[in-house]
Amino acid sequence: MPISDYQLVEAWKEVLTLSRLEPGQSVTILTGAATHPQTLACALIATQSMGAIVNRLDLPPVNGEKALSRDALAYLGETPLTGNHAAIAALKASDLVLDLMTLLFSPEQHEILASGTKILLAVEPPEVLVRMTPTLADRTRVLAATKRIENAREMRVTSAAGTDLTCPMGEFAAIAEYGFVDAPGRWDHWPSGFALTFPDEGGANGRIVIDRGDILLPQKRYCSEPIVLTVEAGYARRIEGGVDADLLREYMASFGDPEAFAISHIGWGLQKRAYWSTLGLYDREATLGMDARAFDGNFLFSLGPNNEGGGKRTTACHIDVPLRRCTVALDGVEVVRNGKTVEARDDH
Repeated sequence: MPISDYQLVEAWKEVLTLSRLEPGQSVTILTGAATHPQTLACALIATQSMGAIVNRLDLPPVNGEKALSRDALAYLGETPLTGNHAAIAALKASDLVLDLMTLLFSPEQHEILASGTKILLAVEPPEVLVRMTPTLADRTRVLAATKRIENAREMRVTSAAGTDLTCPMGEFAAIAEYGFVDAPGRWDHWPSGFALTFPDEGGANGRIVIDRGDILLPQKRYCSEPIVLTVEAGYARRIEGGVDADLLREYMASFGDPEAFAISHIGWGLQKRAYWSTLGLYDREATLGMDARAFDGNFLFSLGPNNEGGGKRTTACHIDVPLRRCTVALDGVEVVRNGKTVEARDDH
């Protein structure tokens, strides 16, 4: 069901308060061809009502002739900010950027964040934003999971379907996504709710089985048959199975880049208000698929770049795959058991 403007304005105010927006601060709302009009209208009302100095920066789309779909994450690399020094300067001069167009995996974004500007991405349908409006409890839970990642040196993922993947860790930092930006230079995504890191370069080995009902993104579809990935020295060297495997392999090969097959981020979902089943209720172009990425207890892994985590690997292809019913262990201690999160115990 649709939601009212009042509900979305109130949700925006909650998120902006958590993001420590203060009267007199400069907010730039970044928009594009696919920006949801209700999300934009309510963001304008909420930021102005909180006393911010508000600007809107609308940028034309890019990569349309290269991407194989309209999904904002279907082709990474050049962005509307590439070579756009005036736009970059405006964003760097802002205290907060509300990204309603999807600006990810770009040197320009890193440059803007390095200036101290905060960036909050919000592109899901309004009713999804309201349902998963972030809370301080979300932050606490995600940060606890992030700390467990930071203190571990190996992640092992297994499942009854046949997954058995080992990833050494420590080369890259742990990343917490809890849905708001409460520190200078922070990026986050509303809605979200997961903890992640990247395996040591070239270190991931084993097998990943994408089982029936697991989700491929940006394809935004549930698998109808298993896909088996053989992972050696950090790359998916073989992708085997039936038609689903053929579709995934051909899509990735279309980029002509072997780096597309590298294991990218690894982690697990922690958002109890996100649901595995939601993707089946939306048209593919209506959602980015954050329910799928964030639902509690999934093992979320990706293929492609690691520059977002501080690595040097870039590629235009990025695949996110949330798996159900996995067990995730950090240094032998289970944090997810058969698709259910295992909360940390405080024995002190």
